[in-house]
Amino acid sequence: MTVSPQTIPEPLAEIIDDFQAVTEAERLQLLLEFSRELPELPERFAGHPELLEQVVECQSPLFLTLELGDNPDQDVQIYFSAPPEAPTTRGFASVLHEGLNGLPAQQILAVPDDIAEHLGLTRAITPLRIRGMSAMLFRIKRLISEARQLRAAST
Repeated sequence: MTVSPQTIPEPLAEIIDDFQAVTEAERLQLLLEFSRELPELPERFAGHPELLEQVVECQSPLFLTLELGDNPDQDVQIYFSAPPEAPTTRGFASVLHEGLNGLPAQQILAVPDDIAEHLGLTRAITPLRIRGMSAMLFRIKRLISEARQLRAAST
């Protein structure tokens, strides 16, 4: 599947290319490899669930939060928390983290909502899990939009 370079940031496009370069069965293995690479939460978030938002659409407990720089178009830092015994959920979170973390807000907001389809995972995993990944991306975009609106209202 060809993705548009105008809407897919380069780090995420590279991940999509990696998934597209392997067979469907190998994509699951690649997702599991990503699950082992999800960074731990920074100390300031660890033990503070009230600072994170749960993505209830995920079959496993997944929480996320993000931080924007002083300028709303500056880089966005994304943080996830998912248990090790939830490799699919962790894998999705890790793909989004590696593909989006540190990018400007506008680039993240432009990412297509059907990212799981671009990864070629829609036949390899259940629709409920696809819904969870889509919900993660939706939450990230919503949190960015809300933060930008708050900043605009306060200036």
